[in-house]
Amino acid sequence: MIPAQAPRGGAVATKGLDDEARQLALLIGGVTDYAIYMLDPNGYIRSWNPGGERIKGYSEREIVGQHFSRFYTREDVERGEPARGLATARAQGKFEAEGWRVRKDGSRFRASVVIDPIWQEGELIGFAKVTRDVTERYEAQQRLIDAQKALVQSQKLEAIGKLTLGLAHDFNNLLTVIVNSLDLITLKNSDDPRVQEWTEAAQRAADRGTLLTRQLLAFARGQNLAPEVHDINDLLARSAEMYRRACGSAIQFRLELADALPPVDVDMAQFEAGILNLVANSRDAMPTGGTIVVRSSTVETAPPSAPETTPRLYVAVDVIDDGHGMSMEVADRATEPFFTTKDVGRGSGLGLSQVFGFAAQSGGFATLDSEPGRGTTVRVCLPVIGGRPNG
Repeated sequence: MIPAQAPRGGAVATKGLDDEARQLALLIGGVTDYAIYMLDPNGYIRSWNPGGERIKGYSEREIVGQHFSRFYTREDVERGEPARGLATARAQGKFEAEGWRVRKDGSRFRASVVIDPIWQEGELIGFAKVTRDVTERYEAQQRLIDAQKALVQSQKLEAIGKLTLGLAHDFNNLLTVIVNSLDLITLKNSDDPRVQEWTEAAQRAADRGTLLTRQLLAFARGQNLAPEVHDINDLLARSAEMYRRACGSAIQFRLELADALPPVDVDMAQFEAGILNLVANSRDAMPTGGTIVVRSSTVETAPPSAPETTPRLYVAVDVIDDGHGMSMEVADRATEPFFTTKDVGRGSGLGLSQVFGFAAQSGGFATLDSEPGRGTTVRVCLPVIGGRPNG
């Protein structure tokens, strides 16, 4: 009787296994948020589910029999990441990681990956691999990190600004006393050439201190502007002597003013400080001498940040030098606050950032054109009042 019953029991067991296999296949086939598939011991794909097709773009017919390394980026393949994942799973019982993967169409997505080894009677017969697309979560985390960094940077700049404002005011008061005293000494018309030489050197140092004070105050206050209608040529001509003095004896300074410039609405103090910043930067780029040209003109253009917009009229002021120029890497960072390539004590790193910020707040823009060995040109464009073309 027992032998007669054994087949019926075996049939029941076999039927149970078949049902379990069907249920498992239905379960895996119904999962579309995860790619769940089998690999052989060498990493070749043996099964595929609808989730794999949805996430990675390959149909079962296209992908079964292919090596799973085709999902990895070229950089990861060159580093041996696919083989490392299988080796880790084999040695440690599981491999978990997150990284960039490649879809059929070549696009990348952020993947969370788990690889488990499958053993049968002590023999490795393959791997179970589960992949989930976590691109949205990753991008949300990156946005949060960026926002946190921006907040920290903003708080840092605010604290520095408050400290800078107090120091700049105190420094400005000291400079006022120094400049007034130098003016009185100059009025004495001393016959001693050494006194005249020393006085001129002190005046240049005072001008440098005044420039630094303006930079610090502009940074600390966020450059609150008080614009008025001005003729740019008048402002440049009035400050020409200050620019020449800032250049020093080794630099040739030239002012080239276009005829009959239209008026602009501009903060006079910030404009003069900005041009003085640019002249000082050009001077420092030519320690053995050279030429600085400040040139005014009228241009019709669109801002580089919005080239598709309708062009309008600007008064442009170019500060041109024939110094050593900047590399592309330095030029890309030159407008960042406190970034400088000058020696300690030679620059605050606020000059170009002040100029670019002032131009933007005035409704215009500034551009930087520089190459190693070919000098530097900084252009400040200020909108002409009512300066729409044909308007």
